[in-house]
Amino acid sequence: QVQLVESGGGLVQAGGSLRVSCVASGRTASSLIMGWFRQAPGKGREFVAVISRTGGATYYADSVKGRFTISRDNAKNTVYLQMTSLKPEDTALYYCAADSALVLRPTLSAYDYWGRGTQVTVSS
Repeated sequence: QVQLVESGGGLVQAGGSLRVSCVASGRTASSLIMGWFRQAPGKGREFVAVISRTGGATYYADSVKGRFTISRDNAKNTVYLQMTSLKPEDTALYYCAADSALVLRPTLSAYDYWGRGTQVTVSS
């Protein structure tokens, strides 16, 4: 089993920056592909970004490409999502997820473990 706990969400003005974190426990994070998803009020959960086990490969949703950066520190069993140039449409509950597969996959059904989420609210 893997437990994921997100933190770092909050309220930020449009154009601002925020970094959210996710700590994994129960299994070595370096054995897992890690991803971020988000869910806005009244909408489905959508893919944001994913990072490979070593951090050498990443993939982003078009809506956040160039503004968000996913990274990881395997020594700390932690994955990060640095968000810049935030927009009101980025407001959502941000979820961390872990995938035990071998390839990066941007689909919800691919992920085996999920955190409870951290709220990010961007004011206009």
